[in-house]
Amino acid sequence: MAGGVITAVGAATVAGAARRPRDLPMAALPVLLGLHQMIEAVVWHHDGGGGPATVAWAVIALPLLPLWLPAAVLCVATPRARRRLLVPLAAGVATAAALAHALATGTVTAEIRGHTVGYSLGLPLAGLVVAGYFLATIGSLLLSGDRGLVLLGVLVSIGAAVTFALWRQEYVSTWCACAALCSVVLLLWVRRRRSSVV
Repeated sequence: MAGGVITAVGAATVAGAARRPRDLPMAALPVLLGLHQMIEAVVWHHDGGGGPATVAWAVIALPLLPLWLPAAVLCVATPRARRRLLVPLAAGVATAAALAHALATGTVTAEIRGHTVGYSLGLPLAGLVVAGYFLATIGSLLLSGDRGLVLLGVLVSIGAAVTFALWRQEYVSTWCACAALCSVVLLLWVRRRRSSVV
């Protein structure tokens, strides 16, 4: 249900950004994250495992998001901010490549653990990959120079800290859910940008 609501908010966000094509990748983020939550509902329905829903969830969470987010931020950035945003973009490209390789050569599994889902991929150099992931996703938002995106970055950072403190083994799943909820602030971001053009 939450995934459907977030996807609907994302559809409104995309509709609001239709007049500014450069905003569309960022405006589409709630759609992507809402669909991601709906896929996780299928993982729950199948009691975890390593089936197609688990793989689809992992493809979005792991290689796609660290590439999508810094690229989307770069699309909407002012010329002044673009140079510094190349660092998170480079981190996203490297992180996405490492995660795509791990998915292509390994097996991802999901395990239902109480009210959470734990995903396992057996990632080598996990600490380095996680650092690259944070730099690509949270770093791009915080370095964007845009108030709305910086707010989203702060909310997602807080969500990352809280979910890691509460669910270390299930952290990836719970942080993705938190990020999906936080992404609804992009509806306000799109409205503010639209009104600044009119």
